[in-house]
Amino acid sequence: MKFICSQSELNSNLSLVSRAVPSRPTHPVLGNVLVVADGEKGRVSLTAFDLSLGIETSFSADVNQEGKITLPAKLLNDIVSRLPEGEITLMTDEDDLDDETQLITLKSASGQFQLRGMSAEEFPELPTVEGGETLKLPIALLTEGLKGSLFAASSDETKQVLTGVHVAGKPDSLEFAATDGHRLAVVETPLNRQTDGEEEEGQELPEGDFEGFAVTIPARALRELERMFSSHQGSDRVALYVDDAQIVFELGQQRLTSRKLDGAYPAYDQLIPLQFTRTVSLDRKGFISSLERVAVLADQKNNLVKCTIDEDEGQVSLSVEAQDLGKAKESMPAQITGESGDIAFNVKYLMDGLKALPTKEFQMQLNQGNQPVILTPLGGVKMTYLVMPVQIVR
Repeated sequence: MKFICSQSELNSNLSLVSRAVPSRPTHPVLGNVLVVADGEKGRVSLTAFDLSLGIETSFSADVNQEGKITLPAKLLNDIVSRLPEGEITLMTDEDDLDDETQLITLKSASGQFQLRGMSAEEFPELPTVEGGETLKLPIALLTEGLKGSLFAASSDETKQVLTGVHVAGKPDSLEFAATDGHRLAVVETPLNRQTDGEEEEGQELPEGDFEGFAVTIPARALRELERMFSSHQGSDRVALYVDDAQIVFELGQQRLTSRKLDGAYPAYDQLIPLQFTRTVSLDRKGFISSLERVAVLADQKNNLVKCTIDEDEGQVSLSVEAQDLGKAKESMPAQITGESGDIAFNVKYLMDGLKALPTKEFQMQLNQGNQPVILTPLGGVKMTYLVMPVQIVR
């Protein structure tokens, strides 16, 4: 095998696939990246797979000799990322005829490196989807849904189904939901969005049978998908292929595969209250700034902030009392309907939701006691963020 490519191309594609390399591989070859040089297409593909998440990408190269091999992912990444820009030549040593391992030479303008690779035959194939559902939709639609939900997924592996985002199709929208048991984020994205009353020129509409579609996708896979999106246009389309066990995303020359999360996702819509006794409308950025300032003193043990709603004064106050450190309080104007009162939140949960809301102003809807509080944007994206308040110890 021998090919010549640019350092920047190899580096960016290697960085992408390396995210799917396990830190503690169960088999040595899983710690490697599969490199395949295709002379007919004039492309080199890179693949990494941890048996749950797989990423494949390819780029143009001058392929003098076809071939394939697996190379230590971390070592190769560390070397390539430090090389100067310019052409890189990667080739196998023809005199090294060991069936299991082979010596690879990597040449650049600054010098050369030699690495010991493993046979490509040992590398497991990425899963494929056959006879499942196929959907095609613009990146912008997925990005919007993930931005407003992904942060709320659980990181507790014992709550397996909650470590993902549940994506459910409706006749004219796609709903994204994530919860960790303390908060819930739900975003509804319209499938047939039009700009300024007219369909954007060249914009392709979503394709597929969305009604009844439902899948829970691991948050880790979706974070890698977001990284893939960063190098594409929002109008570009991504294809989803789903069967009983796997989901595959295809975007141009890139492919991401992931196992689906098993188990029934909680009936989250039943958790959202339908009626409220109090409503507060606030400037989002101003509220976040005040929260960030008082949170500096938040007790690291409980990380709580108290929110005082004063209907008579038409304002909301945020206050923190940290034993042995001090206290802080800030107030801001608000439009309030309903009674005055106090309510407390975990600072992180409140901040995460506020940062995900996409509008200038937001609405806080609440009832008495420790019942769920709902944050929604005023206008724009249809998003609901539910956060459980924390009991105030008197």
